[in-house]
Amino acid sequence: MMPLNLAVAGEELLIRKVGGSPEMRKHLEDMGFVAGGFATVITTLNGNLIVKIKESRVALSEELARKIMV
Repeated sequence: MMPLNLAVAGEELLIRKVGGSPEMRKHLEDMGFVAGGFATVITTLNGNLIVKIKESRVALSEELARKIMV
C-alpha cells in the first residue's frame, strides 16, 4: 500500500483507504475517491496530480493525494 502521490502515471489503481480528517474524507468521497474504487493518475506537476476517477478528471494537491492509499 502506498499514497496516491507516489503512483506511476497511466496505471489503474485500486483505492484501498481514504484517510484524513472526517471533513477531508467526506470531500474526497464526494469527488469519487472511495475504498474499492479505481483511479488512474494522468499526470503529475510539482507534486500535484490530475487523476481520472469515474470517467472524470480531477486535480488534486499533493496534500490530498497523500491521504488516498492505493
